Amino acid sequence: MIRAGLIGFGMGSRVFHAPLLTSVEGIELAAVMERTSNKAVERYPGITVYRSLPEMLADSSLGLFVVTTPNGTHYAIAKEILAAGRNVVVDKPMTVTSAEAVELIALARERNVLLAPFQNRRWDSDFLTVRQLLSEGSLGRLVSFESRFDRWRPVPLTERLWKENSEAGGGTLLDLGPHLGDQALALFGKPEAVSADVRREKDAPGPHPGVDDSIEIRLRYPSLVVALGANSLSLPAAPRFHLRGTKGSYWKTGVDPQEAALTKLTRIDDPDWGHEPAANWGTLYVGIDGGSVSRPVPALVGDYRLYYAAIRDALLGKSPAPVTGIDGWRVARLLEYALESSDRRCEIVCDWSSEPQ
Repeated sequence: MIRAGLIGFGMGSRVFHAPLLTSVEGIELAAVMERTSNKAVERYPGITVYRSLPEMLADSSLGLFVVTTPNGTHYAIAKEILAAGRNVVVDKPMTVTSAEAVELIALARERNVLLAPFQNRRWDSDFLTVRQLLSEGSLGRLVSFESRFDRWRPVPLTERLWKENSEAGGGTLLDLGPHLGDQALALFGKPEAVSADVRREKDAPGPHPGVDDSIEIRLRYPSLVVALGANSLSLPAAPRFHLRGTKGSYWKTGVDPQEAALTKLTRIDDPDWGHEPAANWGTLYVGIDGGSVSRPVPALVGDYRLYYAAIRDALLGKSPAPVTGIDGWRVARLLEYALESSDRRCEIVCDWSSEPQ
């Protein structure tokens, strides 16, 4: 049994990490670090609460630490955990900068411990379905891939205020950008060039301009264009995925249902977990004899628990980590290129030669 400790108990812990950790065989959610509150005990009676990271690190029974604090704190907290020779999962983004990621990767290798960013959306139903369509060649040669997370949130956040603070790592680029970027990198690898527009569209409270809330990122590959986007002023939202190829196209609206379901749970017990209703399936359009035919594409089952099951197996030496520190570095570097492109108003040719080896 791998005993896990959560660093922080905000929305990320309550909605994602705690329910998932308690739902995976071989992992026990044993402890939470909350500096002042006792929300974890209310939801998980009997759990151990620590008030500081050194106090939690002194618990030698913990085999895995999970960092779920605001983005800007990920690097410092993960560094302290790794320096103590302990295994760590870090919520996305693993680090705010690629330089910070390099340091963490080197430290994890030096201490011979696990460093893994939490990229649960590799186990989204829609992403798994898209990956299968691509592997089957249903669209022919892919020429355009669009992936979006659009929302309608016109009012700045009044809770989780750090998300409205750039110094704390707030903003859409570091919130939804890591999901979009990681999925694109997992499917297509590293792009040749990046162009982007990162901006603020909502009214900002007070005298400060606020953080970015709209991103448009274009990744250029030799024979493919990948467009990634997210904003808070879409009503209705654009399609989650739109793929075009030489044989046809695929259109998918709506998002994976797991996050909405997890907001109501402390543990997953539903045997039909991750099944998307047929009414929400995407549609495949195929050109035939000058016309076209269409059909719904049955959605593969999504399951975020598989991330932590794979982390468990990695810690037991049964398989590699499902997502690695190198993956975290690539996402950080990609988002840096996007921000540079937006600032300079030009396409940036990527240089991946500094990737940690």
